[in-house]
Amino acid sequence: MTGLFFPAEWFPQSGVQVTWPHEKTDWCHTLEEVTRCYVDFSKEILKREKLLVVCADAREVSGFFTKKEQENLHLVEIESNDTWTRDHGGVGVFDGDQPILLDFGFNAWGLKFAANHDNLITSRLFKKSAFLPEVNYLNRLDFILEGGSIETDGLGTILTTIRCLLSPNRNGAISKNHIEEQLKESLGARRVLWLENGYLEGDDTDSHIDTLARFCDEQTIAYVKCDDKKDPHYEELKAMEEELKAFTTPEGDPYCLIALPMADALYHEGRRLPATYANFLIINDAVLLPYYGSPKDEQAKQQLQGAFPDREVVGIHCLPLVKQHGSLHCVTMQYPRGFL
Repeated sequence: MTGLFFPAEWFPQSGVQVTWPHEKTDWCHTLEEVTRCYVDFSKEILKREKLLVVCADAREVSGFFTKKEQENLHLVEIESNDTWTRDHGGVGVFDGDQPILLDFGFNAWGLKFAANHDNLITSRLFKKSAFLPEVNYLNRLDFILEGGSIETDGLGTILTTIRCLLSPNRNGAISKNHIEEQLKESLGARRVLWLENGYLEGDDTDSHIDTLARFCDEQTIAYVKCDDKKDPHYEELKAMEEELKAFTTPEGDPYCLIALPMADALYHEGRRLPATYANFLIINDAVLLPYYGSPKDEQAKQQLQGAFPDREVVGIHCLPLVKQHGSLHCVTMQYPRGFL
């Protein structure tokens, strides 16, 4: 292997990182409910790979798991503001055969919330030897980049959205060309596919790609499709679908597109929540799919199973997560084999 390699999510994994909810996070009023959700998906991960947990109280978290599960559990006590690991977590790449932990800057989606502790988690994990000795740390805190804002096919293609990566509240008013150069330098990107359309009401992230469209393999993209013309998302998501149809693989072929249903409208405290079936997590031998207590849950599972015939698709009850405007992929970050 030569050059920079940014593995796709289906690349063999060493483990997944999460930041555990605690009473000083926004989960304080629903802590018991959201903790049950964390325990549920954590147990599915622990069946298949390691789980690295950033937490306030390691003894408390360990009590949720059996002795057998704890064999794959690594608990590290580090202070955190919140729990959106996809965006404050490190990004694993390879330079040749050398595993590199990239630590991008995180400013809570454009200074919307406090992130002073979250922005230090990756460097503190590295200093506490949470990663294998072979892993090198690379400080890229000068560039704001959230894991939920980028998708890769593992072949040098990055899929992202203009609304997020070009928002001036992250890296200032810099050009699309400059962003692309940053992605090529840091992630080994060879090309960038930009979506101009697509959003979800209630989303704080300025249209993260992992809420809208996801690579399932090198030729397949699963995306959110809205069929209800009365839904405020209809026109935007229809326009996004047309953009996806126009994209081609590096070989020039159209992508195989798998339409995921638009989740039923959910509301909390009078605000529509950004529930989405695109926020699934690929792990070794399985795909964890958010469920929202709707008949559409099974429809989404059937659609996604077609994209992952060799993996078990496991539904995870995620209503507690979406109340804070995120879901399953948002609270997790996978690391390729060779990192944990």
